Amino acid sequence: MNTFFQVTTGPRSKFNSVMGPNTVPPFIPATDFETGLFSIFSAGNLGSDIAFWVDDDIAVGGSNAAGGLGDGYLKFVNIGRYLHLPTDALAIRSGQFELDIPFTQARSMSLSPYDIYLESNIGVINSLTNQQNVANQFMFANSAKGIELSGGHLYGGYHYSVAVIDQNTSGIDQADNTSQFVPSATGGANGGVGFASNTSAKALYTRFSYRFNLERVETSRKDVQAAGPTGPRDHTYLNFGGFYLRGNSRQGFIGLLENGTNTTLVTAREPFYRAGGDFSFNYRKLNIYGLYLRGKDDNLLPVDSFGSVILLPLSPTMGPFPLRFVSGVSATFSGGFVQSDFLALPWVMLIMRWDGVHSSADRLNGFALAGGTPFFAPLRSTRNRYTPGVQFLIHPNIKASFKYQFRPQQSVEGVTSATNLQQAQNPFRINTALFGLEFVY
Repeated sequence: MNTFFQVTTGPRSKFNSVMGPNTVPPFIPATDFETGLFSIFSAGNLGSDIAFWVDDDIAVGGSNAAGGLGDGYLKFVNIGRYLHLPTDALAIRSGQFELDIPFTQARSMSLSPYDIYLESNIGVINSLTNQQNVANQFMFANSAKGIELSGGHLYGGYHYSVAVIDQNTSGIDQADNTSQFVPSATGGANGGVGFASNTSAKALYTRFSYRFNLERVETSRKDVQAAGPTGPRDHTYLNFGGFYLRGNSRQGFIGLLENGTNTTLVTAREPFYRAGGDFSFNYRKLNIYGLYLRGKDDNLLPVDSFGSVILLPLSPTMGPFPLRFVSGVSATFSGGFVQSDFLALPWVMLIMRWDGVHSSADRLNGFALAGGTPFFAPLRSTRNRYTPGVQFLIHPNIKASFKYQFRPQQSVEGVTSATNLQQAQNPFRINTALFGLEFVY
């Protein structure tokens, strides 16, 4: 269970200007006590080399209706032995799980998420020259449903994973994705658990890393490091890795048949990838780590029966209706983070992190369509966030945390220049100070 107290800086109400006329805007308090998550975790072994994990947010923000399953999977840990492979060479995990990303988001000790994990790829809409028919809601922060093969060692050497997962780039929730005609897994038509994907295609995720264990004494490299007078410690190591995800985003529209008259369903299938690299260096009480990620989605623009590109967004009823698609300028984003954790005392952790995301589409779309990002109406294409923090163990199962977020500049006011370009003005920052209290029992 955790709870928070947040202090928000003065410009928090500037977004009231984007509300429509005769609309009462929501009030944002300067200080606020906030209920966090009440979660149940269960994990263990089911016999020899079979493990399970289930965690569920029973309540979010004080409401049980907002809860949901986090991870829920079964893992066959060392099945490589049946193929006469080395120990830990092959394991299989099946169910719902966080992808084998370099640094966990779901079980991070930090109060704030990694911005790059929350970045979805929404292409440029409000441009007459370089429109992008891209609306990919995939984010690394979301859990995946599928099966994963993995292997390697935690103390040093290689680690790999290959996962085949359901693909859902439209953000449809499984509970709402049912059919009145075709039954899903556990029920008749319009019942059961619902479909988890919005296309028959599956996404492929792969990761490979190698850890150089730098402990001087070779015999200690595979042992758990004992706690000393300065507190617990881990191996001294240097880790490098890379990861890659490949998918095929599906967008369906009401379009025209080849004769250019009757309407039918036309589908744009746009390949996309997410690729990046990571590192981690640990020396006794200091751990420095980070990653870089680049995302790219192919851009298929709708074309009418006259061969002209149709301006976005498309109208499902008024037309013009697309006949086919042509390739346009791809939608891309990039970014990452670097974090440093220093164990000043056995019960005090000092944290410093930089997050950066570059997306021209987020800036061009502005506050009208940039809802798929953690920042509203960014002033620049590159958003930088600096987050110092500290955490205290009041008791072995009680933790107090503090962080201050220096957020990027934002703007909700625009002006048209002499060259007919829209330019933001009067930028501001909404920084936040956050106190957290968490206990486990």
